[in-house]
Amino acid sequence: MNGNEHVLATAQRLQQSGTPYALVSVVRALAPASARPGDKAVVTADGQLHGWVGGGCAQPAVLKTVKQVLEDGRARLIRIAPSEAGEVRDLGDVLEFGMACHSGGTLELFVDPVLPKAQLVVIGASPVAAGLAQLAPRVGFAVTVVAHEADAQAFPDAQRVLAGDDPALVVPQLAPGAWVVVATQGRRDVQALRLALALNARQVSFVASAKKAQVLKDSLVAAGADAAAVAAIVAPAGYPMAASTPEEIALSVLAAVVSSRRGAVLPAEAPAAALPCIEPAAPATAVKPSCCGG
Repeated sequence: MNGNEHVLATAQRLQQSGTPYALVSVVRALAPASARPGDKAVVTADGQLHGWVGGGCAQPAVLKTVKQVLEDGRARLIRIAPSEAGEVRDLGDVLEFGMACHSGGTLELFVDPVLPKAQLVVIGASPVAAGLAQLAPRVGFAVTVVAHEADAQAFPDAQRVLAGDDPALVVPQLAPGAWVVVATQGRRDVQALRLALALNARQVSFVASAKKAQVLKDSLVAAGADAAAVAAIVAPAGYPMAASTPEEIALSVLAAVVSSRRGAVLPAEAPAAALPCIEPAAPATAVKPSCCGG
Protein backbone atom coordinates (compact mmCIF):
# COMPACT_ATOMS: atom_id res chain seq x y z
CA MET A 1 0.00 0.00 0.00
CA ASN A 2 1.58 3.33 -1.05
CA GLY A 3 1.29 6.55 0.95
CA ASN A 4 -1.86 7.89 -0.68
CA GLU A 5 -3.63 4.53 -0.44
CA HIS A 6 -2.99 4.59 3.29
CA VAL A 7 -4.32 8.14 3.47
CA LEU A 8 -7.50 7.25 1.58
CA ALA A 9 -8.04 4.17 3.74
CA THR A 10 -7.74 6.37 6.82
CA ALA A 11 -10.20 8.83 5.30
CA GLN A 12 -12.70 6.04 4.70
CA ARG A 13 -12.34 4.82 8.27
CA LEU A 14 -12.90 8.31 9.68
CA GLN A 15 -15.91 8.88 7.44
CA GLN A 16 -17.50 5.60 8.50
CA SER A 17 -17.06 6.55 12.16
CA GLY A 18 -18.55 10.01 11.61
CA THR A 19 -15.30 11.79 12.52
CA PRO A 20 -14.76 15.13 10.74
CA TYR A 21 -11.46 15.59 8.96
CA ALA A 22 -9.77 17.56 6.21
CA LEU A 23 -8.17 16.09 3.10
CA VAL A 24 -5.03 18.11 2.37
CA SER A 25 -3.50 17.79 -1.12
CA VAL A 26 -0.29 19.28 -2.50
CA VAL A 27 -1.16 21.05 -5.77
CA ARG A 28 2.16 22.84 -6.38
CA ALA A 29 5.66 22.49 -4.97
CA LEU A 30 8.81 24.49 -5.72
CA ALA A 31 12.19 23.06 -4.70
CA PRO A 32 13.61 22.51 -2.21
CA ALA A 33 10.19 21.64 -0.76
CA SER A 34 10.11 18.05 0.47
CA ALA A 35 6.55 17.33 -0.70
CA ARG A 36 5.48 16.70 -4.29
CA PRO A 37 2.29 17.53 -6.21
CA GLY A 38 -0.25 14.81 -5.50
CA ASP A 39 0.95 14.08 -1.98
CA LYS A 40 -1.95 13.93 0.46
CA ALA A 41 -2.71 13.84 4.15
CA VAL A 42 -5.78 13.41 6.29
CA VAL A 43 -5.86 15.75 9.28
CA THR A 44 -8.36 15.63 12.14
CA ALA A 45 -9.55 18.49 14.33
CA ASP A 46 -7.28 17.42 17.19
CA GLY A 47 -4.21 17.72 14.96
CA GLN A 48 -3.60 14.08 14.03
CA LEU A 49 -1.97 14.01 10.60
CA HIS A 50 -1.90 10.85 8.46
CA GLY A 51 0.15 11.15 5.27
CA TRP A 52 2.72 13.62 3.99
CA VAL A 53 2.27 17.21 2.79
CA GLY A 54 5.58 18.70 3.88
CA GLY A 55 7.86 18.82 6.88
CA GLY A 56 7.73 20.60 10.19
CA CYS A 57 7.81 24.07 8.63
CA ALA A 58 4.54 23.45 6.77
CA GLN A 59 2.61 21.69 9.50
CA PRO A 60 1.69 24.69 11.71
CA ALA A 61 0.01 26.40 8.75
CA VAL A 62 -1.74 23.17 7.77
CA LEU A 63 -3.07 22.51 11.27
CA LYS A 64 -4.29 26.11 11.67
CA THR A 65 -6.10 25.96 8.32
CA VAL A 66 -7.64 22.55 9.05
CA LYS A 67 -9.12 23.93 12.26
CA GLN A 68 -10.68 26.81 10.31
CA VAL A 69 -12.17 24.69 7.53
CA LEU A 70 -13.68 22.22 10.00
CA GLU A 71 -15.31 25.10 11.87
CA ASP A 72 -16.89 26.85 8.88
CA GLY A 73 -17.03 24.04 6.29
CA ARG A 74 -15.27 26.08 3.56
CA ALA A 75 -12.31 24.68 1.61
CA ARG A 76 -9.21 26.83 1.27
CA LEU A 77 -6.17 27.06 -0.98
CA ILE A 78 -3.07 28.01 0.98
CA ARG A 79 0.48 28.87 0.01
CA ILE A 80 3.44 28.34 2.32
CA ALA A 81 6.44 30.39 1.21
CA PRO A 82 9.74 31.60 2.73
CA SER A 83 9.40 34.81 4.75
CA GLU A 84 11.48 36.22 7.56
CA ALA A 85 8.43 37.93 9.08
CA GLY A 86 6.29 34.80 9.06
CA GLU A 87 3.15 36.81 8.30
CA VAL A 88 -0.19 35.55 6.96
CA ARG A 89 -1.67 37.33 3.93
CA ASP A 90 -5.11 36.90 2.42
CA LEU A 91 -4.60 37.25 -1.34
CA GLY A 92 -8.22 36.60 -2.22
CA ASP A 93 -7.98 33.25 -3.98
CA VAL A 94 -5.20 31.96 -1.75
CA LEU A 95 -4.15 32.37 1.89
CA GLU A 96 -0.37 32.82 2.08
CA PHE A 97 1.61 31.81 5.14
CA GLY A 98 5.11 33.13 5.57
CA MET A 99 7.50 30.33 6.54
CA ALA A 100 10.22 31.58 8.87
CA CYS A 101 12.31 28.39 8.96
CA HIS A 102 15.32 28.06 6.63
CA SER A 103 14.47 24.99 4.55
CA GLY A 104 13.07 27.14 1.73
CA GLY A 105 10.77 26.04 -1.05
CA THR A 106 7.12 26.89 -1.66
CA LEU A 107 4.04 24.72 -1.27
CA GLU A 108 0.48 25.26 -2.39
CA LEU A 109 -2.06 23.04 -0.66
CA PHE A 110 -5.79 22.51 -1.07
CA VAL A 111 -7.49 21.93 2.29
CA ASP A 112 -10.93 20.34 1.86
CA PRO A 113 -13.20 19.65 4.86
CA VAL A 114 -15.06 16.35 5.02
CA LEU A 115 -17.84 16.64 7.57
CA PRO A 116 -20.25 13.91 8.71
CA LYS A 117 -23.86 14.20 7.63
CA ALA A 118 -26.07 16.32 9.83
CA GLN A 119 -28.26 14.16 12.06
CA LEU A 120 -32.04 14.49 12.10
CA VAL A 121 -33.95 12.53 14.73
CA VAL A 122 -37.66 12.21 13.97
CA ILE A 123 -39.71 11.06 16.95
CA GLY A 124 -43.05 9.60 15.95
CA ALA A 125 -44.59 7.35 13.32
CA SER A 126 -47.13 9.83 11.95
CA PRO A 127 -47.63 10.73 8.27
CA VAL A 128 -45.55 13.88 8.84
CA ALA A 129 -42.78 11.78 10.39
CA ALA A 130 -42.84 9.52 7.32
CA GLY A 131 -42.63 12.57 5.06
CA LEU A 132 -39.62 13.90 6.97
CA ALA A 133 -37.86 10.54 6.81
CA GLN A 134 -38.35 10.50 3.06
CA LEU A 135 -37.36 14.13 2.31
CA ALA A 136 -34.52 14.85 4.75
CA PRO A 137 -31.92 12.45 3.26
CA ARG A 138 -32.27 14.29 -0.05
CA VAL A 139 -30.90 17.48 1.52
CA GLY A 140 -28.02 15.85 3.33
CA PHE A 141 -29.44 14.60 6.63
CA ALA A 142 -28.92 11.17 8.10
CA VAL A 143 -32.32 10.32 9.58
CA THR A 144 -33.09 8.27 12.65
CA VAL A 145 -36.76 7.54 13.32
CA VAL A 146 -37.72 6.80 16.92
CA ALA A 147 -41.21 5.61 17.75
CA HIS A 148 -42.95 3.15 20.02
CA GLU A 149 -43.34 -0.12 18.09
CA ALA A 150 -42.10 1.54 14.88
CA ASP A 151 -42.10 -0.55 11.71
CA ALA A 152 -38.74 -0.14 9.96
CA GLN A 153 -40.30 -1.06 6.60
CA ALA A 154 -42.46 2.07 6.82
CA PHE A 155 -39.32 4.25 6.75
CA PRO A 156 -37.13 2.86 3.94
CA ASP A 157 -35.10 6.07 3.57
CA ALA A 158 -34.16 6.35 7.25
CA GLN A 159 -30.65 5.38 8.26
CA ARG A 160 -31.98 3.82 11.47
CA VAL A 161 -35.34 3.04 13.02
CA LEU A 162 -35.54 2.58 16.79
CA ALA A 163 -38.76 0.89 17.90
CA GLY A 164 -39.01 2.43 21.36
CA ASP A 165 -39.11 5.85 23.01
CA ASP A 166 -37.64 5.05 26.43
CA PRO A 167 -34.87 7.65 27.02
CA ALA A 168 -32.78 5.14 28.98
CA LEU A 169 -32.59 2.91 25.90
CA VAL A 170 -32.55 5.52 23.12
CA VAL A 171 -30.16 8.21 24.42
CA PRO A 172 -27.07 5.93 24.49
CA GLN A 173 -27.65 5.09 20.82
CA LEU A 174 -27.72 8.68 19.56
CA ALA A 175 -24.91 11.22 19.42
CA PRO A 176 -25.58 14.69 20.87
CA GLY A 177 -26.05 17.69 18.60
CA ALA A 178 -28.79 16.38 16.31
CA TRP A 179 -31.79 18.32 15.10
CA VAL A 180 -34.86 16.69 16.64
CA VAL A 181 -38.43 16.90 15.37
CA VAL A 182 -41.29 15.51 17.46
CA ALA A 183 -44.00 14.51 14.98
CA THR A 184 -46.16 12.23 17.08
CA GLN A 185 -49.44 13.97 16.19
CA GLY A 186 -51.30 12.88 19.29
CA ARG A 187 -49.69 9.51 19.98
CA ARG A 188 -47.35 9.49 23.00
CA ASP A 189 -46.67 13.23 22.73
CA VAL A 190 -45.43 13.65 26.30
CA GLN A 191 -43.13 10.62 26.15
CA ALA A 192 -41.69 11.91 22.88
CA LEU A 193 -41.06 15.39 24.27
CA ARG A 194 -39.35 13.95 27.34
CA LEU A 195 -37.11 11.90 25.08
CA ALA A 196 -36.35 14.93 22.90
CA LEU A 197 -35.28 16.94 25.96
CA ALA A 198 -32.96 14.11 27.02
CA LEU A 199 -31.12 13.94 23.70
CA ASN A 200 -28.91 17.02 24.15
CA ALA A 201 -30.17 18.17 20.76
CA ARG A 202 -29.03 21.16 18.75
CA GLN A 203 -32.69 22.10 18.38
CA VAL A 204 -36.04 20.50 19.24
CA SER A 205 -39.13 21.23 17.13
CA PHE A 206 -42.65 20.04 17.84
CA VAL A 207 -45.34 19.57 15.17
CA ALA A 208 -48.39 20.88 17.03
CA SER A 209 -50.58 23.93 17.36
CA ALA A 210 -49.34 26.77 19.54
CA LYS A 211 -52.15 26.13 22.04
CA LYS A 212 -51.46 22.42 22.38
CA ALA A 213 -47.71 22.95 22.53
CA GLN A 214 -48.06 25.44 25.36
CA VAL A 215 -50.28 23.07 27.37
CA LEU A 216 -47.73 20.28 27.01
CA LYS A 217 -44.81 22.60 27.77
CA ASP A 218 -46.52 23.71 30.97
CA SER A 219 -47.11 20.09 31.98
CA LEU A 220 -43.44 19.23 31.37
CA VAL A 221 -42.26 22.11 33.55
CA ALA A 222 -44.77 21.19 36.26
CA ALA A 223 -43.38 17.65 36.19
CA GLY A 224 -39.86 18.94 36.81
CA ALA A 225 -38.40 19.44 33.32
CA ASP A 226 -35.86 22.24 32.88
CA ALA A 227 -37.88 25.37 32.14
CA ALA A 228 -35.28 26.91 29.81
CA ALA A 229 -34.98 23.72 27.74
CA VAL A 230 -38.76 23.44 27.48
CA ALA A 231 -39.10 27.08 26.46
CA ALA A 232 -36.55 26.51 23.69
CA ILE A 233 -38.75 23.90 21.98
CA VAL A 234 -39.81 25.35 18.62
CA ALA A 235 -43.56 24.99 18.30
CA PRO A 236 -45.41 25.08 16.02
CA ALA A 237 -42.63 23.59 13.91
CA GLY A 238 -42.30 24.66 10.32
CA TYR A 239 -41.45 27.42 7.87
CA PRO A 240 -44.21 29.90 7.00
CA MET A 241 -46.09 28.39 4.07
CA ALA A 242 -49.62 27.24 3.28
CA ALA A 243 -48.96 23.57 3.98
CA SER A 244 -51.89 21.16 3.88
CA THR A 245 -50.87 17.55 3.20
CA PRO A 246 -48.52 15.58 5.48
CA GLU A 247 -45.83 15.83 2.81
CA GLU A 248 -46.24 19.61 2.59
CA ILE A 249 -46.09 19.95 6.38
CA ALA A 250 -42.95 17.80 6.37
CA LEU A 251 -41.46 20.09 3.72
CA SER A 252 -42.32 23.12 5.86
CA VAL A 253 -40.70 21.58 8.94
CA LEU A 254 -37.61 20.51 7.01
CA ALA A 255 -37.23 23.98 5.48
CA ALA A 256 -37.15 25.47 8.98
CA VAL A 257 -34.57 22.91 10.13
CA VAL A 258 -32.38 23.68 7.10
CA SER A 259 -32.67 27.40 7.84
CA SER A 260 -31.56 26.78 11.41
CA ARG A 261 -28.70 24.59 10.23
CA ARG A 262 -27.48 27.31 7.88
CA GLY A 263 -27.78 30.02 10.51
CA ALA A 264 -30.78 31.76 8.95
CA VAL A 265 -33.91 32.98 10.73
CA LEU A 266 -37.56 32.78 9.76
CA PRO A 267 -39.10 35.95 8.27
CA ALA A 268 -39.97 38.33 11.08
CA GLU A 269 -43.27 39.26 9.50
CA ALA A 270 -44.53 35.65 9.48
CA PRO A 271 -42.87 33.55 12.16
CA ALA A 272 -43.71 29.86 12.15
CA ALA A 273 -44.92 30.09 15.74
CA ALA A 274 -47.68 32.45 14.60
CA LEU A 275 -49.05 30.09 11.98
CA PRO A 276 -52.28 28.21 12.66
CA CYS A 277 -52.20 24.44 12.84
CA ILE A 278 -52.97 23.13 9.35
CA GLU A 279 -54.74 19.82 9.08
CA PRO A 280 -53.12 17.49 6.52
CA ALA A 281 -55.36 15.99 3.90
CA ALA A 282 -56.19 12.28 4.09
CA PRO A 283 -58.02 9.81 1.87
CA ALA A 284 -61.77 9.62 2.47
CA THR A 285 -61.43 6.09 3.80
CA ALA A 286 -58.74 6.97 6.33
CA VAL A 287 -58.84 8.68 9.67
CA LYS A 288 -57.72 12.23 9.08
CA PRO A 289 -54.37 12.88 10.79
CA SER A 290 -53.81 16.11 12.68
CA CYS A 291 -50.67 18.15 13.04
CA CYS A 292 -52.20 19.34 16.29
CA GLY A 293 -52.36 15.80 17.63
CA GLY A 294 -56.02 15.96 18.48
